Amino acid sequence: MTWLVTGGIGYVGAHVARAMAEAGERVVVLDDVSSGLPERLPPGVPLVRGSVADRALLDRTIAGHEVAGVVHLAAKKQVGESVEHPLTYYRENLYGLTVLLEAVVAAGVRRFVFSSSAAVYGMPDVDPVTEDTPCVPMSPYGETKLAGEWLVRAAGRAHGLSTACLRYFNVAGAARPELSDVGVSNVIPMFFDALTRGEAPRIFGDDYPTPDGTCVRDYIHVADLAEAHLAAARRLAGLPAGGDLTVNVGTGEGVSVRELADLVAEVTGVREPAPVVAPRRPGDPARVVASAERIGVELGWAPRYGVREMVASAWEGWRLRGADGLRREAAALPE
Repeated sequence: MTWLVTGGIGYVGAHVARAMAEAGERVVVLDDVSSGLPERLPPGVPLVRGSVADRALLDRTIAGHEVAGVVHLAAKKQVGESVEHPLTYYRENLYGLTVLLEAVVAAGVRRFVFSSSAAVYGMPDVDPVTEDTPCVPMSPYGETKLAGEWLVRAAGRAHGLSTACLRYFNVAGAARPELSDVGVSNVIPMFFDALTRGEAPRIFGDDYPTPDGTCVRDYIHVADLAEAHLAAARRLAGLPAGGDLTVNVGTGEGVSVRELADLVAEVTGVREPAPVVAPRRPGDPARVVASAERIGVELGWAPRYGVREMVASAWEGWRLRGADGLRREAAALPE
């Protein structure tokens, strides 16, 4: 069978496509190339350029490549941008998903993996966060991911699809330097960017009810996340028609922003200027750490990499591109 990976030249998508191909799965990627890099794809994996909202293109791709399963990662994903442009996010993330599911159902495809997000939980006041924690998203991005889960499960029940929704936490690192994240919106590349420019990295708030006063998060290596997608795709073969699975993808371990800043300094060797504390950002919960029990039981999956390996591999990717080149790439990406 062939797996269609949408958004397969993005940061996470390229890792998923590569992991599946290296595991012996047949893969075809569909991507609109608005923010991904075609050179991330391994040899032999075809790239179809276009949108998941293009029904005719989807029909041709599914039929032409004999697609029997879909891993859907194509989506807009910036929380702050989603607050400013909610209509864009709902159109891109939910209308595109609707068209994709219509094509999948019409073609008789029976396996569908949806790349969701811990943003569906919003500001959970529990530790750890389990899959049964109430979902109260705090941004249009998180809303589209939660509504996307509802849509995927409803389509699965109505049309006999086996479905999986993966709620992943804070993604970092790179399996290879050339696959690293080109953006600077996540905390680790934000630290790299500041240090490269000779500026002090910023820590937003140090008065939270945590051991060192800074926010605590669960970081997951992107290579581990890719393996979770592969495990979920293969698990669908054992689910009944209309069966569904929803799991967190995290390590179950929390790392504070202060600890992360210290580790960045240690890995990079750049200790000056030291981090400075800025005011809290609205909506930042003190601690968000996943329960990783269900994914271990359901998929037999466990993380292999720790936060040091995430920082070190991300730093290799940063140096490969060169800080200035990476910032130019990120700035050139359309919003």
